[in-house]
Amino acid sequence: MDEYVINVGKVEEWQMIKDIATLDEVFQRAKRVLVGGGMVALVREQRDGSSYRFEQFTNLEDFEEYRKNVYKYL
Repeated sequence: MDEYVINVGKVEEWQMIKDIATLDEVFQRAKRVLVGGGMVALVREQRDGSSYRFEQFTNLEDFEEYRKNVYKYL
């Protein structure tokens, strides 16, 4: 099964600078993985360099809800 990992720290950074093109690209890649039967994972990096996975999506409906929440703040 394919997996696509999204770093939410980067997503928040792109939100702050309103980099919609990069957000669109990331979400399109994630959507392709989901359509192909894969999984999308959300991770957050810690200051010490470690990261932890706090959410994962295996269906388009849940992922679309997350995407809408990200764009809501633009």
